[in-house]
Amino acid sequence: MQDVADMAGVSRTTVSFVVNHVEAAGIPQETRDRVWQAVQTLGYRPNAIAQGLRSARTHTIGFISDEIATTPFAGELIRGAQERAWEEGKLLLLVNVGRNQDMKHAAVETLLQRQVDGIIYATMYHREVHPPDAIRQTPTVLLDCYVADGSLPSVVPDEVSGGREATEVLLAQGHRRIGFLNDYNPVPASSGRLEGYRQALAAYDVPFDEQLVVGNASSAVGGYDGAMALMQRAERPTALFCFNDRMAMGAYDALRKLGLSIPQDVAVVGYDNQGIIAANLYPALTTMALPHYQMGYWAMEELLRLSAADEPWLASPRQHKMTCPLIWRDSV
Repeated sequence: MQDVADMAGVSRTTVSFVVNHVEAAGIPQETRDRVWQAVQTLGYRPNAIAQGLRSARTHTIGFISDEIATTPFAGELIRGAQERAWEEGKLLLLVNVGRNQDMKHAAVETLLQRQVDGIIYATMYHREVHPPDAIRQTPTVLLDCYVADGSLPSVVPDEVSGGREATEVLLAQGHRRIGFLNDYNPVPASSGRLEGYRQALAAYDVPFDEQLVVGNASSAVGGYDGAMALMQRAERPTALFCFNDRMAMGAYDALRKLGLSIPQDVAVVGYDNQGIIAANLYPALTTMALPHYQMGYWAMEELLRLSAADEPWLASPRQHKMTCPLIWRDSV
């Protein structure tokens, strides 16, 4: 800083006011320009750690994930959070902990030691979580997950409305016998999408038939087996709503093996909008998109709001559900 002051012909205090954008200092623009020219010439960079000690803010946000950083499915969560953070000059510090409980605790402690301005705690799929208690020492937002008592703010996809819209797409095209290939795991997505399926049927006065709902692994193999089971029944469905795009991919194979065409004989709707699958199936798959980018952006927006509050712990934790948009392609 002294080198910058010497080159610009000003005091160190003036340099400090300029590089820290202290507008109330009343420094003339010509002087500010000289300081910035000296900064550029000398390659001067303010010490972020020292600035953090003075301001009690490090302008760094911790982002803890289970498997997001190592999977292609939800990288948009990170991108959404990162781009919102960058708009405010914040740096995202990402820690991927997998399913190691010890690493989760260590990650939280390490981020707290680094005095991050807040933490986003994210999961690869929508589920209930039990983060370390220490995480409550700083503003925290849960991304694609939630705590049972609602004591931490969270953002998750609206599974019920997504399941309802996916089914209504088929009902609106005249289908009344709609099979649902669901995940057999008891997770919020499977129960929520089933509830949406039932709501859509009720709205169209179509009786719910439990024989049209098949639970299986949420994979291509699970989709293939489930579709085979449904399509070989005496009164087969004319449309399939699949829990995710991987199951839809397996259903495509089953329908082709049975000599049925899509969508002429059977319409298919998926879920997730997993690009490497949905857009590249033939015909391209109509599906519900998980709003990963938007959820990541919202989580960071909420965290910035909380971290700027004088007493963030007094703010009522918001539990936000985000709409899953329909991506219309050729399978309906």
